[in-house]
Amino acid sequence: MVKNQEKMLLHTCCAPCAIFVVQQLVEHYDLTIFFYNPNIQPDQEYQKRKAEVVNWAQKINIKIVESDYDVASWQQIINGHEDDHEGGGRCSLCFQLRLSKTAEYAQQHNYDIFTTTMSISPHKNAVVLNGIGEQASKEWQIKYLPADWKKQDGFKKAVVLSKEANFYRQDYCGCLYSLQESKSRRTLKEKYEII
Repeated sequence: MVKNQEKMLLHTCCAPCAIFVVQQLVEHYDLTIFFYNPNIQPDQEYQKRKAEVVNWAQKINIKIVESDYDVASWQQIINGHEDDHEGGGRCSLCFQLRLSKTAEYAQQHNYDIFTTTMSISPHKNAVVLNGIGEQASKEWQIKYLPADWKKQDGFKKAVVLSKEANFYRQDYCGCLYSLQESKSRRTLKEKYEII
């Protein structure tokens, strides 16, 4: 297949979410991974996820841009939404921050198009994500590729691929609030032996 000359900036949150998406895009775009995730906490977790993506990108010879780890900006954006459940208003604000930053970087560095890996997660609403992506596209005057990567077993395929690659797989989205929710769900499952 002939590679499209369009330069794409692919926002990614972690290697397990990226592996399947990159396989889908690398034959069609001049691809660069963009790692901007100020929501990921604590710092130790952020460093683990970043190292996994960077090492993998270098191994498969895909360009990667590591953006700043600006937790203060993220905290300011979600202020007042700390108690929102995962998937609610806090998450939408988080998506806006990350996709707007991706679009800004793409526009300022002469990319043709941008997208994100986040819709591969069964916990992420692709309609919401794509709406936010389109909004960032208009704001920064750069094309956005809408996608729902979890469709047609994308998530299941990503899990298999990430296990084969022996990636570190986290058990929460990224922020301390999602970690707390994840721990609560695990406690309930253990208490009531829910599978």
